[in-house]
Amino acid sequence: METRTAAPPRAGRREWIGLAVLALPTLLLALDLSVLYLALPHISDDLGADSVQQLWITDIYGFMVAGFLVTMGTLGDRIGRRRLLMTGAAAFGVASLLAAYAPTAETLIAARALLGVAGATLAPSTLALIRNMFADERQRTTAVAVWVSCFMGGAAIGPVVGGLLLEAFWWGSVFLLAVPVMVLLLAVGPWLLPEYRDDSAGRLDLPSTLLFLATALPVVYGLKELTRNGPGVVAILAIVAGLAFGAAFVRRQGGLDTPLLDLRLFRRRAFTAALVVLMFAVATQGGIMLVVTQQMQIVEGLSPVATGLWLMPGSLAMVAGSLLAPHAARLLRPAPTVAAGMAVTAIGYLLLTRAVPGGLPVLVAGAVVVFFGIGPVASLTQNLIVSSAPPAKAGSAASVSQTGGDFGIALGVAVFGSIAALVYRHTLADTYRGPAGPAADSIAGAAPAARDLPAERSDELLSAAHAAFTSGLHVVAAFAALLCLALAVLAAYALRQAPEEAPEAAASEAAPDTAQESGQDGTPERTMEDARPAGRVPSSD
Repeated sequence: METRTAAPPRAGRREWIGLAVLALPTLLLALDLSVLYLALPHISDDLGADSVQQLWITDIYGFMVAGFLVTMGTLGDRIGRRRLLMTGAAAFGVASLLAAYAPTAETLIAARALLGVAGATLAPSTLALIRNMFADERQRTTAVAVWVSCFMGGAAIGPVVGGLLLEAFWWGSVFLLAVPVMVLLLAVGPWLLPEYRDDSAGRLDLPSTLLFLATALPVVYGLKELTRNGPGVVAILAIVAGLAFGAAFVRRQGGLDTPLLDLRLFRRRAFTAALVVLMFAVATQGGIMLVVTQQMQIVEGLSPVATGLWLMPGSLAMVAGSLLAPHAARLLRPAPTVAAGMAVTAIGYLLLTRAVPGGLPVLVAGAVVVFFGIGPVASLTQNLIVSSAPPAKAGSAASVSQTGGDFGIALGVAVFGSIAALVYRHTLADTYRGPAGPAADSIAGAAPAARDLPAERSDELLSAAHAAFTSGLHVVAAFAALLCLALAVLAAYALRQAPEEAPEAAASEAAPDTAQESGQDGTPERTMEDARPAGRVPSSD
């Protein structure tokens, strides 16, 4: 027991500067997810992309990220997390140039696919390096909160930045944003970031990688199809096929000495419970914010840039909540803090059930409360997921966390989007008896349908469509509130011993590992030399 009495080393100025470097690609990844939606009409006009090509331009990036996250996280554990980050940054910069100057829709789709593969290396690498750089639990909680805040901040400013760029430049400018960021990361990363890898890990198992891709891609595709077109044969078959491959993936991992995904991580209650809370919390956020964004743009008549500006108070509230999370966790412990965050989020969703057409202040206020409540949840659950894994498995744990978040968003968009669309169609059919045209299927068709009607009938259709869509918002917001309350109960119960479980897990399993930390020249880095006091061998980087 005496060997565990020494306090873990505290990070110094170099680690905090390194965190700022790691925040850059995190900010960029989130921004890249949101700016494309504004650029898509310009891309379609310039490249002549048809509807199917537009679908792939939008979705191929997310498909590839989701499919490669676990593979890249495990690869980082084995070849070195800094090395993987640098390789991914270079690939992301090159792919961004290809996308910006793509002469055809097919070239842009291929470039977006490369961006997805490269993007899958960045997120788990940055979060895993934070796990290694910040051995002190309190400092690590703060560092993860900063990381989450950068991700949320990038998503918040994406529509605004995209709108401003498209007003001044051509559509390729939204991709060129990545180039200077990646150049800076490549220039300073090797000097500020430690290397860390698990030398005891074996080779990557190619069949496992293929099975995971065969699991992730069909499931994500099926969820997106459910969102767009409702239940259909293609969507259901894709999800069933993905789940079947997933079962084969799990069976294979159980029989390997060095699995692609260490399923033993799920035996830790803190790890599994935090992952479940994170996945379903972001599912409510992703699904509801899709509906709220449509409410602002279509019902309230705001432009994309104006919508982004009105959503910024909520995003700033999320940043504030994320940064307050470490202090609240020290006062209340993580379990009640996460539970309180979910309860506050539920209140925000209940506020959204009071929204009415023309009631923009209620929409903004509800979004602010939702984002403020979910900020600590995202920050602390991410930290608990990574902290509950041994250091040598931090990359794998980080990739599981990211994959859970991505699947949560896809699930939320699919479920909540489908519910909102169903309520809209039924409500409009009950309240409007005239010819609805394309408005009968979706709120997006209301304006085109109204233009073909006389003025009086046009106003009647628009009013009925807006009221019907608002009813859909009320239903999904109420459902989200109930789900958040259930997650609050789960967090309060399942995470109540998380502060003790995470450090002990790391301490008990770190000693046998032969993970390495080194500087660029192969000598041990001073910034990490206390994190693993024994068993460390300089790497050859």
